[in-house]
Amino acid sequence: MKAVVLAAGLGTRLKANVPKPLVKVAGREIIYRNLSILSELGIDEFIVVARDKRIEEFLIKHRFKYKIVWNNYPEKGNGYSLYLAKDFVDDDFVLIMGDHIYERAFIEKAVKGKGLIGDKIAKYVDKDEATKVLSRDGRVEKIGKELDEYDYIDTGFFVLSPDIFKYAEEIVKEKGDEEVKLSEIISRAKPPVTEVSGYFWMDVDTPEELKKARRELIRLSVKSYGDGIVSRTINRRISTWISEKIVDHITPNQMTVITFLVGLFSALLVFVNRPLAGVLYQISSILDGVDGEIARASMRESRVGGWIDSILDRYVDFLFLLALAITLNDLRMWIVAAFAIFGSFMVSYTTERYKAAFFEDIYKEIRPMRALAGKRDERVFLTMVFCLIGWIDELFIILAILTNLRVILTVYLVMKHKKSAELK
Repeated sequence: MKAVVLAAGLGTRLKANVPKPLVKVAGREIIYRNLSILSELGIDEFIVVARDKRIEEFLIKHRFKYKIVWNNYPEKGNGYSLYLAKDFVDDDFVLIMGDHIYERAFIEKAVKGKGLIGDKIAKYVDKDEATKVLSRDGRVEKIGKELDEYDYIDTGFFVLSPDIFKYAEEIVKEKGDEEVKLSEIISRAKPPVTEVSGYFWMDVDTPEELKKARRELIRLSVKSYGDGIVSRTINRRISTWISEKIVDHITPNQMTVITFLVGLFSALLVFVNRPLAGVLYQISSILDGVDGEIARASMRESRVGGWIDSILDRYVDFLFLLALAITLNDLRMWIVAAFAIFGSFMVSYTTERYKAAFFEDIYKEIRPMRALAGKRDERVFLTMVFCLIGWIDELFIILAILTNLRVILTVYLVMKHKKSAELK
């Protein structure tokens, strides 16, 4: 299947120094996001209607399979841009706007639909400014921004047949040099309507919409499982705010290094000022979420990056707890400290080893694991609190019990889950 991408709009309201499809949102160009996801879903060629040569340079750079169609009259509207693609499509095709952003889950559902993809909820867009759709018997009856009665909001995503070009040609001939709106073509063709509601998508026309889209993409980058209570209630609120500010300016790997250096410095600070060291250790835990958020939001996730991040986290945890242990006055507490440090490592080891052995995320597959106390964010926060009040002996006692008990419960839950799976 092919996809037609309308990327010849003037985009005057956004005031960008590049064509709108090349505007970066959360670290990635709009057109890159859509084309990458569509490529993974089986779209084998893109017919890109453009007016700026930088669009083609971008397509070449990222090795997309494409045909470029030049629109020398962008003022004639997006309906005219669609018309120009008529000689390059001979079967059902996807049609998307070059300035629309869609989350992956939306596109995965939309490509399976037919006709106009409509959203009944449209919670991320201004409905007063959006194009409305009134349907009848499952097909478009009316479409336009001025409709008072409507069923759907037009998402700018379509799955159409080549018949659409017959209607496009009719209207282009009728209009002459006047603007041809895509909505006029859709209104005359009356294609089916497929509902895909509740997912993130936006038309990015203004700087304010650009900021909103960036914020939502960062929000979507947060995993729905695996975080402890401290991350859910404190860390993520701060880390997502940081990610939103820096996602267009820093890479995930750079953020990983920064986080490691902050954690390393916190361990050294233990010998100078333990309360301040505890606070800095907690800050490093907050920052630890930023690299992953940036990686997912900017579509730069890599197994190597995640692997290195996990290794550096272990170094920071070990060095901080070791530094605290060195400051203990009672040598007998070293045994407790050893169990606390070992238990902290075993918590991470058991979850990562599960993934290596069964190729599954333990928090996704075994839901009770999400409720177990002792995740890294919780241990770091607990460490900060006890550093602030100066109860280091008590900290090691609690960590020794908490972490090793969690490991025992993890083994129990895994064995129970696997036994239950075998019985099924």
